[in-house]
Amino acid sequence: MELFDFLEFKIVDIIDIILVAFLLYYVYKLVKGTVAINIFIGIVIVYLIWRLTVALQMELLSNIFGQFMSVGVFALIVVFQQEIRKFLLMIGSTNFASKRNFIKHFKFLGHHEEGIDTDVDAIISACEKMGSTRTGALIVIERNNSLDFIKHTGDKMNLEVNQPILESIFYKNSTLHDGAAIIVGNHIVATRAILPVSNERNIPLRFGLRHRAGVGITEKTDAIALVVSEETGQISYLKNGEFVLFDDNSQLTNMLKKDLE
Repeated sequence: MELFDFLEFKIVDIIDIILVAFLLYYVYKLVKGTVAINIFIGIVIVYLIWRLTVALQMELLSNIFGQFMSVGVFALIVVFQQEIRKFLLMIGSTNFASKRNFIKHFKFLGHHEEGIDTDVDAIISACEKMGSTRTGALIVIERNNSLDFIKHTGDKMNLEVNQPILESIFYKNSTLHDGAAIIVGNHIVATRAILPVSNERNIPLRFGLRHRAGVGITEKTDAIALVVSEETGQISYLKNGEFVLFDDNSQLTNMLKKDLE
């Protein structure tokens, strides 16, 4: 049947489909949990409809969808500029090529038993204690994207993560409290780091530069930021350039552990 000749598959076609599936998977990971996810799903649906109309030789519809897709490429660059940046950072990241992180990207293929290096409980406990004393803090935890360009703006450190050290770094009279502390694995590798500040206008006015810096670094990389407000003592959890809500510190701990897996 000539109508279904397009269903004949070759080995190259199967490889092509698998590679596209991986590409879509990583793009989905980048936009998951953001408002861009709805746009992404809509684009995928339109593209599938377009390919179907081409396969069925529906010339009018295929031409309409084809023109939409060709013009839509430029719109995608504008709409997904932050996500495209993160994708390119992920591909070019030095951490992406390491064995541990490379395997972590494919953990959905099987059971993954590797534990979390970072002492999450110590970090949350320190944030909780600093919140109770209205001590401002900004902690950035590296994931897949390298934060070397941020580390070099501050003081180089090599301190194992624990609650007393984090509290001493952000103590009001400490010379290290200004700026961000960068955590890689279970070590504080930099303090007084200068972060890019977000220009997003949707951030409530009650949040100051410390929160905007946390939003800024999570917009440009896949890092996690924890901010303790000096005014209210409230802990904010930032990921993908957005504030992630939580009910209590126990839920915050579980969220952070899950995101660092």
